[in-house]
Amino acid sequence: MKIALGSAVFFLSLISGVLAQETATPIDLRLLVARNGDRFQINASYEAPINACEAFAFITDYEGAKYLPGIVDSKVVSRSGNKARVTRLLEERILFIPFEMRSELEYTEVPNKTLHFEQLSGDTKYYKGSWRLIPDKGFTTFVYDGQVEPNSLIPSVVIEYFIKNILRRQFEAMAEMASQRKSLTRLSCK
Repeated sequence: MKIALGSAVFFLSLISGVLAQETATPIDLRLLVARNGDRFQINASYEAPINACEAFAFITDYEGAKYLPGIVDSKVVSRSGNKARVTRLLEERILFIPFEMRSELEYTEVPNKTLHFEQLSGDTKYYKGSWRLIPDKGFTTFVYDGQVEPNSLIPSVVIEYFIKNILRRQFEAMAEMASQRKSLTRLSCK
């Protein structure tokens, strides 16, 4: 039995019922989730030892996102100029119950600087945000800003689980993958 929760993307569409949460990890991940009316503002940042070109290649590897925790599938369905449409399927288990979330996003790319995104369709009411890349002395800081309005039918127990576990796990995995994939992206940045 699968339950559709209502979600936009792999780590941000599962938030409701939390006033604010800020934490840091050994990889210097900073994460803040704050309620703003029916929506939640999510801010996160982390550093990776790669340049801006390599960082941009990493965050625009939409199909590579399927290697992140919880993402079952991620496909580019169309591309035109600096825009890409991507479909995503997320799946998590809570107490042995599988939860499935789908979304279609449109990304607008500004090479080596920013990546804007907006949900076109999906299981959340609203999802929009951006990634900014800030290069500095052999490192790039990835800065995420997003807003999500989850489906109001999501139980608070489920929301709490995702806030504490999924967002952190996905951003940590992204930071580790960005660092490890440096040699793979270096060829496309020459």
